[in-house]
Amino acid sequence: MEYEQVVRERRSIRGFQKKPVPKALVREVLEIAMRAPTSLNTQPWNFYVVAGDVLDKIRKGNVERNVAGVPDSREFRMGPGYEGPHRERQIEIAKQLFAVMGIERHDKEARMDWVLRGFRQFDAPVSIVVTYDKSIQGSDIAPFDCGGVVNCIVNTAWSKGLGCVINSQGIMQSPVVREHAKIPDDQVIQTCIAMGWPDDEFPANSVVSNRKSVDEAATFLGFDD
Repeated sequence: MEYEQVVRERRSIRGFQKKPVPKALVREVLEIAMRAPTSLNTQPWNFYVVAGDVLDKIRKGNVERNVAGVPDSREFRMGPGYEGPHRERQIEIAKQLFAVMGIERHDKEARMDWVLRGFRQFDAPVSIVVTYDKSIQGSDIAPFDCGGVVNCIVNTAWSKGLGCVINSQGIMQSPVVREHAKIPDDQVIQTCIAMGWPDDEFPANSVVSNRKSVDEAATFLGFDD
């Protein structure tokens, strides 16, 4: 696929086929994605790639603790809630997803089922847990660089026929993730990426998010035209 085609056509995938992803293919995706730009070539990222029984144990523990009301323990904090246009865009994509899934506003059971899917990392066959070294915790550059490599992972995966969704719900209970993914204490868990073969019959996979225009986002200065 051409680069522009990948970027324009990629979308978040929240429904996956019950079909394993070969380890060799995930390795190939990571190898390509790790060419992402990184400040002074520091490459702060590390990946804990889980599947099968290991991922199932993380799913189970994450769901059980969240449903029981255990406060989340995300190590890379979300910060204050979104307001203004950021909140409006957040609501807009939720409305799009709920509409295609047939989830009514008053349907608490269906809405909770959707939340639980997030806790289960959308039942994807693979999860890539992204971490960086605790020795550089507090640096804005390390998580910035990790965000860059995550972008490259999801785009590279799409070019190989795989779908992904970046999903911090799946790592809300960090002790569970640490235990089963064998993540040492010298790592900060930033986020995870659910990955697998897209299920074309899953309604939410058809949703394409709206993006603001270049005129809204960019200010051009010093050009002749």
